Amino acid sequence: MPAPRKYPAELRERTVRLVFEIRQKTGQKVGSVSPVATQLGVHREALREWVKRAVIDVGQRPGTSTVDAQRIAELERENRELRRSVKTLKAASAFFARELDPRLPR
Repeated sequence: MPAPRKYPAELRERTVRLVFEIRQKTGQKVGSVSPVATQLGVHREALREWVKRAVIDVGQRPGTSTVDAQRIAELERENRELRRSVKTLKAASAFFARELDPRLPR
């Protein structure tokens, strides 16, 4: 199975905008993705996902927006770093506490 193609951001925006225009003209949500995908040479499932993401980003559908998802990923990365730092500092603190305690053998 070949690796998925990466579509440029400009193509994504243009195809999504075209789907929205067709939906606005016809008044139908169903059946607008396939013709646009075929016309522009984009996989229809990829276009369907882009349209779904755009609808979520606009707030017309419930879900996590792209900006929120990026922020969550950034915070999770930062959280992992901080946990790793805390673990290292606890180990260092225990090591130095043992070194400074006169009651313990060295």
